[in-house]
Amino acid sequence: MNQVVRGVVLAVAVVLPSVALAGWKPVEQVEPYKIIGSTALDLYRSIGERGPKLGVRRVIAYTDFRLTWQRDYQQRKDGACVLASAKPKLIITYRLPQAPSSLSPQTQAAWDRFSAGVRTHEEMHGEIITDMVKEIQAVSVGLRAENDPGCRKVRAKLQEHLGRLSQAQRQRSRDFDRVEMGDGGNVHRLVMEFINGDRQRSN
Repeated sequence: MNQVVRGVVLAVAVVLPSVALAGWKPVEQVEPYKIIGSTALDLYRSIGERGPKLGVRRVIAYTDFRLTWQRDYQQRKDGACVLASAKPKLIITYRLPQAPSSLSPQTQAAWDRFSAGVRTHEEMHGEIITDMVKEIQAVSVGLRAENDPGCRKVRAKLQEHLGRLSQAQRQRSRDFDRVEMGDGGNVHRLVMEFINGDRQRSN
């Protein structure tokens, strides 16, 4: 089953069986988008013009992922069906701004701090996504349905778990960004320090 989901999520510590943790790791990649400008304010305005679209608005950066599974459903002699293994392939993509290479030393320093903070924020989303996939794998492996020729019942059980975990992910995403982007949050502070700090050094 192929599932493509776009979004961001909040990291939650999860203790999982070792079987769910073995044999895979996410692939992480960066898709930069170029911005222009010579000052922090110019660069930030360019982000507003060129940043990735989320609905009708543009954002500074964005994390999404592609998740596919290799699942082994096994029919048992007693008529039950068991999901014996579930191996994910997870590709996480970070869309991040890329500034020109010709910035002044002071603007470059401000940009480096800002972009590092933005990347840290997005990498947290990557950890959150990975945690969700581990949760899915943990509930998948060993899932069983009695009297299930064709493994239809166990597939339906799995879909119920997927729906629940997907909804939880989206809520965590909203909660995380509400804190990070609200007044005094990390992203809000990064933006203010980037723009105002560069201005102050220029005066």
